[in-house]
Amino acid sequence: MVVGFVVAFLSATGCLAQDGKLPNGGQPPPGSTPSVKDFDYQIKYQRAFEAVLWNMPAIAIYSFRRGAVQELGLKDNDIISYSGTATPTLEAITANSTTPYIASFTDLRKGPVVLEVPAAGAQGSVYGQVVDAWQFTIADVGPSGIDKGKGGKVLFTPPGYRGKVPKGYLHVASPNYRIGLALRSVPAPGKTVADAYQYAKKLRMYYLSEAAKPPAQRFIDPLSLGKRYPTLPYYDERHFDDLHAVMSVEPVYPQDKVMMGMLASLGIEKGKPFAPDDTTKRAMRQAAIDAWFYLQQWFDHIPKDRLYWPDRHYASLLMTDRNRRFTFTDDERIDLIDRAAEYFWCTFMPKELSDTPATQYMMAMADRDGKLLEAGKLYKLDVPARMPVKQFWALTVYNRATMSFIYSDTNRTTLSSYDLDKMTKNSDGGVTIYVGPKAPAGLESNWIPTAGARPLPAMRLYGPTAEFNDRTFKLPDFVAVD
Repeated sequence: MVVGFVVAFLSATGCLAQDGKLPNGGQPPPGSTPSVKDFDYQIKYQRAFEAVLWNMPAIAIYSFRRGAVQELGLKDNDIISYSGTATPTLEAITANSTTPYIASFTDLRKGPVVLEVPAAGAQGSVYGQVVDAWQFTIADVGPSGIDKGKGGKVLFTPPGYRGKVPKGYLHVASPNYRIGLALRSVPAPGKTVADAYQYAKKLRMYYLSEAAKPPAQRFIDPLSLGKRYPTLPYYDERHFDDLHAVMSVEPVYPQDKVMMGMLASLGIEKGKPFAPDDTTKRAMRQAAIDAWFYLQQWFDHIPKDRLYWPDRHYASLLMTDRNRRFTFTDDERIDLIDRAAEYFWCTFMPKELSDTPATQYMMAMADRDGKLLEAGKLYKLDVPARMPVKQFWALTVYNRATMSFIYSDTNRTTLSSYDLDKMTKNSDGGVTIYVGPKAPAGLESNWIPTAGARPLPAMRLYGPTAEFNDRTFKLPDFVAVD
């Protein structure tokens, strides 16, 4: 019976083919040809390109760890503490150069870790974030953080931890094994950067198993060592060495499984060595390069709804998802492109952006005429005498290619309200700051050098007032001078 049905079916389809008829679908239109010949390369390229966008938060934070280990000799639970404000030797995405940085990394596969935070007060304070391996904030630290400025012992536990949490600890359960922190040591009123450095040395980090007798804390100061600290992601085949280093350690969650299947075609599999063949290396290299160019052009054509003021050309560095968070995940999807763009130019974000954030960062995307800022040109910004800040403002200029500081003869990266007594003032009490390869004659004190790089200026406002947050104040645009 079945055999007869099959014979009848084959006979019928054969007749249809003889009559020149085709099934409705099932193959491309007549005359179609493939657009590529090397499908092995093509599939690897496509999956590598998507992987760069997908893993941007994780790679950006892993690069901090990699650079610290390779260049500074950092070990887990060591603390990087800058003795002064950062210079271009801190090769990091949109870092600040007005308060000293603190950073550390650890691996919870070895057990829970304790972070001792000093109380904020007359000697100083620290604030910043602790992030997981995907760079999603698991704890804010400082006066607005988990310790509320009172200090204390924060206990970080690994995925699936079933042990007891001792009394007196502030418990944070990490979804990943490797975690990292970046804090700023803020000088108290009347105190100096040197005081802030000494205050930072009150921090302690160690394994819970060592709590009865914590080891002497090791601090590393890149400035006194005369070393650079390179933290920037790679945009070539090395990008995927870092990706393998992340994926081989961290748990795989349901939202990761489709991508993990795609990564397997590149030779990135949990528990297996990474040894890509020549075709894979070539595809990964080009995909990483193209992803960099894609994200650069995304910012060149930044969506207009991302501009802070409709009639100005500034975008907030802190571009959140629809929930004002930085995971870009909701009940319907993970927004990979917006997430990649945010982590392409920013690191260590808070858990959530409030309506009255402690700091605001305005990134100049174009000049007054809407033209993209160019390398080799001189621009000026008229900073009003009365800026809407409770603390201070600071203009920092980055290299648009890397989103990091610009090396120059002076290595000046920033001018701020702390420098007003050194700058030439306008008749109204404001100042004009120049950004370009060469200072206007006699205005060197008002100049931030670009040394041939395409500039990305950022106006930071510390303690922005209501008129800034409600957008009644508008910062003037940059103007091309020549």
